[in-house]
Amino acid sequence: SLLPPLLALLCLGVADPNPDPDRDPDEPWCPYKVGGDGAAAAGARLCFRPPARGFQCSARGCRAHRSAGGALVANVLRNGSVLLQWGLRHWGPPPPRPSAALRGFVLNCSWDGTYTRFPCDSVELGAACRDYLLAEAHGSVRYRLCLQPRYAPPRPAPPAQCVEFRVEPAAMRDIVVAMTAVGGSICVMLVFICLLVAYITENLMSP
Repeated sequence: SLLPPLLALLCLGVADPNPDPDRDPDEPWCPYKVGGDGAAAAGARLCFRPPARGFQCSARGCRAHRSAGGALVANVLRNGSVLLQWGLRHWGPPPPRPSAALRGFVLNCSWDGTYTRFPCDSVELGAACRDYLLAEAHGSVRYRLCLQPRYAPPRPAPPAQCVEFRVEPAAMRDIVVAMTAVGGSICVMLVFICLLVAYITENLMSP
């Protein structure tokens, strides 16, 4: 198949270096384009990524944040990355006419600064996309991500659904883990000391 070399040429470095041998070759890829402001948006490249099928957010290494409408979910992972997932059924019924087909999605990002809110790079995603990965999210920053589907005329675009979350910094996670381990060790030592004192009091000391 000429599809993998073509995708590598279209977006160098985005293709998975360790492809899954069990992945269906006919599974649709997710085309997306990351843009910014001004010249950065005009020079954005079209890239492709495989979908994250079957991902489940486990409570031990992930925290899920859902939008008010339930269509958009932000899975905040322990490594600082965020996997976004969404479905169309929460945006209402499908269009009645085939002409009003789904054209894609628009993802807008912003984060809170000290005095104002700063915009992140916007992302345009194809109609086959149902997830997107934010590889590097800054810790201790509150993000707001809004996703809106786009349909062909005459159907108007439904309202965007937004999700807000905060990524816990890696240093804070390490401190919490270390404090938990030290606190657990101290509790175990105190229990042994109490048992030892009780044994000495009951058996070794004279009445």
